[in-house]
Amino acid sequence: MRANPEPQAQARGYSAPQAQAPGTPRSTLPVATGRLKHRRYCFSSENSVYFLLWRYRRTTVNHPLDRRQWLRYVWASGAAAGLAQLGTTVSPAAEVGEPGGFQSSIIAKSKVDANRVNARLVGDRVIQPETELPVLHRTDVLVVGGGSAGVVAAIAARRAGADVTLVERYGHFGGLWTGGLVLLILGHIVKGGKQVCQGIGEEIMQRLEKLDGAIVNRRPGVNPTVDAEAAKYILVEMVQEAKLKVFLHCWGVDAIMDGQSIRGAVFESKAGRQAILAKVVVDATGDGDLLAAAGAEYEHRSHNVGLVSRIGNLDRVDKQLASQSPKPRGLGGVTPVPGVNWVNMLGPEVDGLDIEVLTRMELNHRRFIWQNVQRVRKTPGYEKVYLVETAPQLGVRITRVLAGVKTITRADLDAGTKFPDVVGVGGASNAEHGEWQIPYGALLPVKIDNLLAAGRCVSAEMRMADLVRLIPNCFVTGHAAGVAAAVAAMDGCR
Repeated sequence: MRANPEPQAQARGYSAPQAQAPGTPRSTLPVATGRLKHRRYCFSSENSVYFLLWRYRRTTVNHPLDRRQWLRYVWASGAAAGLAQLGTTVSPAAEVGEPGGFQSSIIAKSKVDANRVNARLVGDRVIQPETELPVLHRTDVLVVGGGSAGVVAAIAARRAGADVTLVERYGHFGGLWTGGLVLLILGHIVKGGKQVCQGIGEEIMQRLEKLDGAIVNRRPGVNPTVDAEAAKYILVEMVQEAKLKVFLHCWGVDAIMDGQSIRGAVFESKAGRQAILAKVVVDATGDGDLLAAAGAEYEHRSHNVGLVSRIGNLDRVDKQLASQSPKPRGLGGVTPVPGVNWVNMLGPEVDGLDIEVLTRMELNHRRFIWQNVQRVRKTPGYEKVYLVETAPQLGVRITRVLAGVKTITRADLDAGTKFPDVVGVGGASNAEHGEWQIPYGALLPVKIDNLLAAGRCVSAEMRMADLVRLIPNCFVTGHAAGVAAAVAAMDGCR
């Protein structure tokens, strides 16, 4: 037996692992310069297949493996590694900046999987059998939808003292503001330049103002433009500061009803179908998914559906060459990122709930945007312009609108109607008119208890829908719904 086999191993092109300081991630196996020349393999534990292979090769260095022996050992080592991991629990996720290594484990089936009951084909009908759903969580206030209205509603309810849970179908907050790249903030000012939208929405703007490169044109009487990534960051920061219970990647699919009272919501996710029980539910889905599921009356509307994009290198346009040709269309407006513009798209009027239509819009809009940028690049002086991104979220403007206890109307705006139950004040898209009041009744269904609407699905007639859906006005209705939900939950109101 050799006292030290490493020199011989190194002579054949293999290096032994070097000792590492405590806390240093074990990230790579030795670089092999023999048969495994120029390969570097990752491992996280002594159960790693490649670690076992290296150990075997190290002790049999004078006995080269043929292909059959090598494959046999790979299989045996892999089986051993898999059996060693079988039934283990997953270690807690490492914090940011603390990688836990490249590893995988087998996880026991969850309660959701164990309770899953398949739909059945009966003749030509599909039948979903009745089954018990696991209760994922219980809360005072459940906010469904983490867009501009939903995030503000959740924060407002938490600040009012309620236990709050926020559920969002995407992996980020902000809805169409961030995921749809609706970066221009319209609706916070009125005729004369007066700013009327305040509260948590204004707090968000102030926090964005303190970040470098997060917002431009932030001055009185002007509509500012925000960077989507900065907005996502600020919303995460504020959600975490509020200590909300958050579930991302969950889609609300049904209301949990007790007579005419909503008692929570059912969600679909990669984990299966689960339930969250709540004293009060705020529908901030934009499409009124929960109010429709609960049986509340609503109006189904069509609207233009577009897709926003961003283009870059506009600060590198050759102005001398560009002056010799007509300026290309579709260059959009400035953003906080130098040389990058955001480009809006009106799109055709369609049903924003029709999945076949939405699929067609996604495909057609992305092709159109790419082709349009290529046309711009063929314009003299614009050769360096490129497509930065298309929005991950389609620009659906209006779908379901609540038929509430009260309805926001254009006549009330023109008359300057003062409501006894006013909960907020809305602004204009381009400061072309005065402020208008938002009554509490516009957030309330007529028949369903324990349910509030926030955002673009609140009760408003057709002529007011394009004002109600603006981001600052969504902040306002979200703030009002959140506070009302917290008060109702804590006081036992319906």
